[in-house]
Amino acid sequence: MNKIFEVPLYPYTKSPDQDAATPVRHPVMVVGAGPVGLGVAIDLAQQGVPVVVVDDNDKVSFGSRAICFAKRTIEIADRLGLGQPLVEKGVVWNLGKVFFDDRKVYDFNLLPEDGHRRPAFINLQQYYFEDYLVARVREIQSEGAPIELRGGNKVQSVTDQGDHVRLEIDTPDGPYTVEADYLIACDGANSPIRRMMGLDFVGRVFEDNFLIADVIMEADFPTERWFWFDPPFNPGQSALLHKQPDGVWRIDLQLGWDIDKEEEKKPEKVIPRLKQMLGDEVEFSLEWVSIYTFQCRRMEKFRHGRIVFAGDSAHQVSPFGARGANSGLQDADNLGWKLKMVLDGTAPETLLDTYDAERIHGADENIMNSSRSTDFITPKSQQSRIFRNAVLDLSEHFEFARPFVNSGRLSVPCVYDGSPLNSADALPGGPLRTRPGAPCPDAPLGNGFLLERLGGQFALLTVDADAPETVEIDGMTLHRIALSASEDGTGALAERYLGDAASAVYLIRPDQHVAARWTAFDADAVATALSRALGKEAAA
Repeated sequence: MNKIFEVPLYPYTKSPDQDAATPVRHPVMVVGAGPVGLGVAIDLAQQGVPVVVVDDNDKVSFGSRAICFAKRTIEIADRLGLGQPLVEKGVVWNLGKVFFDDRKVYDFNLLPEDGHRRPAFINLQQYYFEDYLVARVREIQSEGAPIELRGGNKVQSVTDQGDHVRLEIDTPDGPYTVEADYLIACDGANSPIRRMMGLDFVGRVFEDNFLIADVIMEADFPTERWFWFDPPFNPGQSALLHKQPDGVWRIDLQLGWDIDKEEEKKPEKVIPRLKQMLGDEVEFSLEWVSIYTFQCRRMEKFRHGRIVFAGDSAHQVSPFGARGANSGLQDADNLGWKLKMVLDGTAPETLLDTYDAERIHGADENIMNSSRSTDFITPKSQQSRIFRNAVLDLSEHFEFARPFVNSGRLSVPCVYDGSPLNSADALPGGPLRTRPGAPCPDAPLGNGFLLERLGGQFALLTVDADAPETVEIDGMTLHRIALSASEDGTGALAERYLGDAASAVYLIRPDQHVAARWTAFDADAVATALSRALGKEAAA
């Protein structure tokens, strides 16, 4: 058993808040020290926003839980200061294979183009992700960042007081009261805060169950994602195999709906199933076992006054497709810069409503794709099963059928089409992939890459276009990142940012999504687009 489960990383210590005569008020409090809570807290603290994270636990999550972290998540982690350790520890993969019955029908590459710093995916146990996040908290604390992590602090009640949030928190030394200008609830799928507020999810619960087993073994399987439909070792069902660090393998086995979950988690039930898959000659041990039910649901709203929900507390999707933790980190990425600008008065409070709009758009996109995956993996009628099996048979020999196969269409970053923060597209012939609302794709720049140049502030990106080095707008300074397509010998920069245009100017948000783009610099157009991207136009 991995001992990291047992080590308190942020043990309880008494806070001065507990002895205060009147409740201490903090600008931001985060409930939940998982990847999403720690991610948004680090983001805020790096921008100088004081933030306190509380959790009733004091160590990393038990079991690997989320393991597939997508390229966009790693790019977000780069801005948080821990992308490289994740990649160094994780198992890097781009390739996947699909099997039907006892034969491989086809394989696929999730990153078919070059010119990206980061891979399509890494596999890394969630407990390692959390470990690196806590280490990053300690690192920026030592550098003076205003962040505090309190273990053994269990939230008992929350109330929105209009101009602040009041929290009652229990500790080993007894309860205390604390206040926050804003509260971010990242307390998981069973969110106590959501229940305290009488809120719930809307959506679907699918009548199927899957066994997750983290298995420690020496195996010569390649570093790829393998998915089986109707395999001989699990007839009529499906299975998934992923490699993780430290000789740990993730195995998912479909079990069906009418099962005894507690019974199916017992080793005497799990081990025979795994031997059917792996063979009697393979030696293995169990590290962690769980059973999950497909759910595709979300809250109707993610923002409730001064309380904002993010990650699993706001939405749930099936694990096939790796959308849970990845979409949660995109929540954090979207929220951090907006909350910072509201707190320092750069943007109106209504900017936070665009978190609701954009991330609900992202959640709905994930739920749609996750539901489609679930319907394909677990057909609900004989006709659906016949169609699915026909598609799988055709895909072995005909490429046209492969896009119809859905073994968990894997997570891609959300494009905020229709966002109130977007300006009209003014780059005729510009690439669709960098339209307003889209996340910036990476591109090679000499010895480095584009995204590391963008950083985490509003930026003016020019490609073969003239513009001032800095632009002052309403007290904000936009710094120009001046590039030429000729400095990239691969052609990636031109393909991703120019398309058919000869030059381009982009206004890039702090979360590295495109706010606006033009063929040439126009000071008035940039000022108008920045005002819109800050939510001022909607607030006027």
